Amino acid sequence: MLWIHTPLPAGAVAELGRREGVGPVVAELLLRAGHGDPGAAQGFLRADLSRLEDPFLVANIVPAVARLKAAIERRERIVVLGDYDVDGVSSTALLVLVLRRFGLDPTFVVPRRSEDGYGLSRSAIDRALEVGNPGLFIALDCGTNSHEEVAYLVGRGIDVLVVDHHRSKDRPLGQGLLVNPHVNGAAEGALQPAWQNLCTVGLVFKLMHGLLKQLRLENHPVAARVKLKDHLDLVAMGTIADLVPLLGENRILARHGLRMLQETARPGLRALMEVSGISATQMIQPVDISFRMGPRINASGRLADAALSVDLLLSEDLRFCRETAQQLDAFNRERQDIERKITEDAERMIEELYLEDPGIVLFSEAWHPGVVGIVAGRVTRHYNRPCIVLGNEGDMAKGSGRSVDGVNLVEILGSCPEGLSSWGGHPMAVGVSLPKTELEAFRGRFAAAVRAHVGSGLTAAKLTLSAWLRPDQISEALMDELEALHPYGQANPEPVFGLAGVVLRRRPEVFKERHFRFWVEEARGRSLGGVAWKMADRLPPTGAPLDLAVKLNWNFFNDRRTLQMELIDWRPAAS
Repeated sequence: MLWIHTPLPAGAVAELGRREGVGPVVAELLLRAGHGDPGAAQGFLRADLSRLEDPFLVANIVPAVARLKAAIERRERIVVLGDYDVDGVSSTALLVLVLRRFGLDPTFVVPRRSEDGYGLSRSAIDRALEVGNPGLFIALDCGTNSHEEVAYLVGRGIDVLVVDHHRSKDRPLGQGLLVNPHVNGAAEGALQPAWQNLCTVGLVFKLMHGLLKQLRLENHPVAARVKLKDHLDLVAMGTIADLVPLLGENRILARHGLRMLQETARPGLRALMEVSGISATQMIQPVDISFRMGPRINASGRLADAALSVDLLLSEDLRFCRETAQQLDAFNRERQDIERKITEDAERMIEELYLEDPGIVLFSEAWHPGVVGIVAGRVTRHYNRPCIVLGNEGDMAKGSGRSVDGVNLVEILGSCPEGLSSWGGHPMAVGVSLPKTELEAFRGRFAAAVRAHVGSGLTAAKLTLSAWLRPDQISEALMDELEALHPYGQANPEPVFGLAGVVLRRRPEVFKERHFRFWVEEARGRSLGGVAWKMADRLPPTGAPLDLAVKLNWNFFNDRRTLQMELIDWRPAAS
C-alpha cells in the first residue's frame, strides 16, 4: 500500500486555527478537506438545521406539495412503492408516518427482489394495484428511468409522483411528476446547491418540509403539531447507508439524525439496535448504521421481503418489533454465510482468470443475486478496481457493481450499454442485468471502458494520511475536538493519522485467530491501546521502529468508554 501525505503550509494551518478557534490538528484537517475559507469552515463546523435551504428551491417540490395537499383535502387513497434498500425503506416509513398524521392511510409496497426485480417494475405495480386504482401513486428511490411503467400508470388514470436520486440514463420522464435534483438540478455552470446530493429519504424530508410549511401558512390544525425533526433518525439511516456525500445538507441531516437516533423512542429501531449489539449508552456512529443496523434491514430485501423492515419502522407493538428484529438478524446471519462463500469463490476466480483486467465482471450460476452487491464491495476494495458481480436468475445474470475513487460507474456503463437489459445507480454503486449470452462480450466492453476512462491510473491501493501525530497528542481532548468533524462518510472520510518511528515493546496479542491488539507507549509512559482487524497474518515486529497508520475512535464496553486506535497499515519506519 502506497502512503501519501502532502504537507500543508504551517502558516495557513495556524491562521485557520486562530480564526475558527480550533486546534492545529482540526485546522489541518479542515484545510486539507477544502474548508479553509471562512464561510466554508463555518458552514462545515456549524452544521445547524437552520442552515437547511428553503425546500421549494428543489425543482418540482411546489407541484408535488400541491398534489399531496389535494390528496389530504380529498382523503384520497395513496399507494407508495419504495425500493428495498435502507434508503427506500426509510423513505417509505417517513412518508407514510407523516401522511398518517393528516388522516391518510397510504398502502405501501416494496418490490420483491426475486419476483419483481429492481424498482418500478410492472409486476410490483400490478401487485400494488390488486385492490384497485389509487388516486396517487408515489415511487420512492426508483422510477427516474421507468418511462413505460409510469406511462402504464398514467394510462390507468392514476397520478404519479416519483421521488428519486438516481441518474437519468437518457431523457427525463415524459409523464408524471419527478423530484430528482440530478435530473432537474442547477443549471450547467451554476454553483451546486447544498441539497444537490440528497438521497431519496433526504428528498422526502424536503418534500414533507414543504408540505408542512404550506399547510402551516394556511393554518391547518395538524401541521403545527407535526415535528419533522423527530423523524431525522430515519433520514440519518437512509443517508448514511446509501453512501451519498456527507457534505452540504446531507451532513446537516445525518449529524442531527444521529443524535435523534441515539434518543429514538421507535420500538422498531430500539429492537434493531439491540439485536445489532448497539448499547443504549454508546454514541451511535455512521459505522453502526453501515455495518450493523443497515445490513439487517437490507437482508430482508435480499433474502425475503423488505416490507418486513418497513413494518418494523412503523410499528408501535413492542413484541412484534422484538420478534421482527430477531428475524432480520437471522436473515443477516444467513446472508453473511452466503456472502462469505461467494467472496471466496469470487477472489479465487479473479486470481485465476481476471487479475489483469482493469475492470472486473464476475458471474456464477451458483451465486444468489441478492447478496452479490456486498461481494462486489469486498472484491472492489481488495483489488482496488471496479467490479461487477452477477448472480443467476433464469436466463439472466443480475447483480451489482462497486467502484473506487475517481471511477464513475454511471459514466463507464453509459459508454458500453450494449447488451444490457437494465442498469442504473450512482457513480460508486450500480445495478446491472443482462442475458447470460451477453456476458463474455460485456466483460470485454467493461474492461475496455474502464481502461479508456482511467488509462494507467489504477495502480496499487493508496493510503492518504490526513496528518502525522505524536503519540502524546492522542488524547480525549483531541477526540473531543475531532467531534466537530463528524459524521464521517462518503466525501468526508474518517481521518487516518500517521505515527512515525513507534517501537512496540509488547508483542501484539492475537484474538479470534484473525485480529490482534497492540500497545504503544508514549514518552511519559502512558500506554495507548489499539486493535487491528483481520491482520493477524501480518503481525508487526516488536523492538523495531515502525510507522503506523491509524484511525482514532471510542471503544464502548461494559458501559465504559476508552480511546482506541484502529490500525489500518504499518511499515518499517521511514529513514
